[in-house]
Amino acid sequence: MAILSVKGVNKRFGGLQALGDVNLDVEENTCHAIIGPNGAGKSTLLNVLVGKLIPDSGSVVFDGQSVLGRKPHQINQMGISRVFQTPEIFGDLTVMENMLIPCFAKRDGSFRMHAIESVHTETSMIDKAAEMLEEVNMLDKTEMTASSMSRGDKRRLEMAMCLVQEPRLLLLDEPTAGMARADTENTIQLLKDIRTSRGITMAIIEHDMNVVFSLAERITVLAQGTPLVEDTPDNIKGHPKVREAYLGEAQV
Repeated sequence: MAILSVKGVNKRFGGLQALGDVNLDVEENTCHAIIGPNGAGKSTLLNVLVGKLIPDSGSVVFDGQSVLGRKPHQINQMGISRVFQTPEIFGDLTVMENMLIPCFAKRDGSFRMHAIESVHTETSMIDKAAEMLEEVNMLDKTEMTASSMSRGDKRRLEMAMCLVQEPRLLLLDEPTAGMARADTENTIQLLKDIRTSRGITMAIIEHDMNVVFSLAERITVLAQGTPLVEDTPDNIKGHPKVREAYLGEAQV
């Protein structure tokens, strides 16, 4: 059953048709990749899914409820979390302080800045944050300042900050961008572990085909704002329409 359903979505920016009649179903407990050449409309589609853009027409439904017209934090509270291309963390805070922000936000509806001051009284929150840090293998770095960490560890922290909010759908925007190969492989394994342990549905936008083929069960190829083909990874590899979209090859 589709947990996320996109039907007939169109979006124009002046004379540019950024999205044209996009139809997409993301099945529950799967990893669905959205790929395509630069300018294909991937980021525009993601911004529609998280409430940053309102489409000119069409519908976006998550678990039976429309996401259109809702503010990003409301969509987050519905159970959708987004991992950004550049890790969205607070560089001046420690790893544990970063973790406590979404913990309080989930419990209180918004983050009370004075909560950090009285954090020693919030043992249940600290325990919850520590449990999540252990799951992403970062429990030994709780007192590190976030800005001093590697790109891979920043990504792990951001993942933990998303997961502590207990989302049902994780939207991943280029999760391995700018990473060295070792960090990329570690991130792939982390995402696999999250899928296995939590059964979270994932939709991923990614240029690195190694990442896509390592994680995805379904792949949608966008070209010029329109879905070109959707299929399993095995069938996408070498698909003539996909080759044409990426390489500009006319297939005979």
